Amino acid sequence: MDKHGFDTQAETRAYWKKKNWYYHKSIEDLVTFMVPGGERVLEIGSGTGDLLFATNPKRGVGIDINPSMIKIAGERYPSLEWRVMDAAEISLKERFDYIILSDVLGLFDDVEDVLQKLGSLSHSRTRVIVTYYNYLWEPLVRLAESFGLKSKQPLQHWLSEKDIANLLYLSGFEVVKQGKKMMMPFYIPLLSQWINRFFANVPFINRFCLVQYLVARPATTTFQEHTVSIIIPARNEKGNIESAITRLPKFGVSQELIFVEGHSTDGTLPEIERVVKKHSGTKRVSFAVQGGKGKGDAVRKGFSMATGEILMILDADLTVPPEDLPKFYKAMSCGRGEFINGSRLVYPMEKQAMRFLNALANKFFSLVFSWFLGQHIKDTLCGTKVLFRADYERIARGRPYFGDFDPFGDFDLLLGAAKLNLKIVDLPIHYRERTYGSTNISRFRHGWLLLKMCLFAARKLKLQ
Repeated sequence: MDKHGFDTQAETRAYWKKKNWYYHKSIEDLVTFMVPGGERVLEIGSGTGDLLFATNPKRGVGIDINPSMIKIAGERYPSLEWRVMDAAEISLKERFDYIILSDVLGLFDDVEDVLQKLGSLSHSRTRVIVTYYNYLWEPLVRLAESFGLKSKQPLQHWLSEKDIANLLYLSGFEVVKQGKKMMMPFYIPLLSQWINRFFANVPFINRFCLVQYLVARPATTTFQEHTVSIIIPARNEKGNIESAITRLPKFGVSQELIFVEGHSTDGTLPEIERVVKKHSGTKRVSFAVQGGKGKGDAVRKGFSMATGEILMILDADLTVPPEDLPKFYKAMSCGRGEFINGSRLVYPMEKQAMRFLNALANKFFSLVFSWFLGQHIKDTLCGTKVLFRADYERIARGRPYFGDFDPFGDFDLLLGAAKLNLKIVDLPIHYRERTYGSTNISRFRHGWLLLKMCLFAARKLKLQ
């Protein structure tokens, strides 16, 4: 395109964005939901800079092949950096936390070549966010152009979600989550919001949405050793305390065990004190008494005391065997995932390990969670969950978005991980029958509470 063509395109950009404001605002809302403020963000094909600015970056860099667009972006948002640059010839010498490619894949002659170049701009925690239109809408898009309802665009590549995911994979990235949004790209009061918020999220129907989005991370299998903190919430678990220590295998650079006692009535606290004193010469083991109620409060207390790079939760009932924890450590250390979630619903259970109604409820919640997290989760309520302490600290900082709604702690961690686009991986474990005590879970009272939390979580994640 010659200079005059660039100038004309830049001059009409504001007109078309104003005319189609609802579509652009929806894309902006989608991207800013996935990109937390205060990060280092690169946008490829940044246009006049509105989307990049909306992410509120600590450092923001926008590149575009159109010098007139970059000139406008620089005048509007001088606090960010803008460069005229072809995506196929990126020459930046820094790495970013988030890389955004919004509605630009169809403009690249060689999509894989561009995606390959993102490797040099990424670190192990980078997230690549792609939005692209559903090709089923191509006839309607062309019709809208012919009636002057949208700006004319060159013929786009026919890229499905699977095509984009495959191109990312070939370029060294793996998809963390993906989905579709927006069935009505123009604004009709009340109707547009209702259709796009509810109807567009119905399974199967949402295949016909206009926008498809993917979040990807660099794929890695390099093993790295880490220090580990194992948090053991304990309420009325006196008979399991010493076994939690003696059965724990050695793994990691170092281990620390932190018991958090929850106002037991069976002598659990004196038993913890005895066991800690007995084993303090050979293991790093400590304890605390939680100030509040519930397992979620106990886990937060333990996490606040932890010093390890990897945080693990081990329920004191030992229905998840301590001997299985090295599997979680290996999955984390090899980069298989960033949030490893135990799954009790794969291997056969011991006869009394989980009652029928509990198992049925767990399968129901797994289907619901998989739908609104955008990642497959088979068992939401398994007590053993593992993540990096740095990621937990990010989850804790973002907790005001969801609020203090979860006394169990499982949903709090899963929702926080999903909001941060962490790679969540299920790890099957052998679920054992209790050998001491009884469950602290009330099937019906807590089941109703979990159902309400599911509705709350769907509203905050899927229907935002």
